Amino acid sequence: MPKVICIVDDEEELVQNLKYEVSALRPAWDILTFADGMKAMQEIIKGHVDLVLTDIAMPDMDGYELYWRVKDYDDSIPVIMMTGFGYDPNHVLVRAKVDGLKDVLFKPFDTDKLVELIETRLKQ
Repeated sequence: MPKVICIVDDEEELVQNLKYEVSALRPAWDILTFADGMKAMQEIIKGHVDLVLTDIAMPDMDGYELYWRVKDYDDSIPVIMMTGFGYDPNHVLVRAKVDGLKDVLFKPFDTDKLVELIETRLKQ
């Protein structure tokens, strides 16, 4: 059964580019994309998502809230956060790391490294 990767970011162009690049490197993976955390959570609750890659800053639900909701639903689903900001005014990264977040990627990042990280988290 293919691995299902959920990418959540309100930047539509970024999400589509990531889907294209990751799919090119791992065509067996099913890449789902969402512009907001609520729609992503609806899919996650269906029970078919293996990993979540989420932006931190989003309008309706920030990455920390999505992280918390995913972990509350199923602690075994790995979550990777990504951000384009060097400064985190709401301390989302600090709160998430205290709560167990292992991985943060700073945009722009290398897609090959992202795929390696996803593979590592899927094996754990």
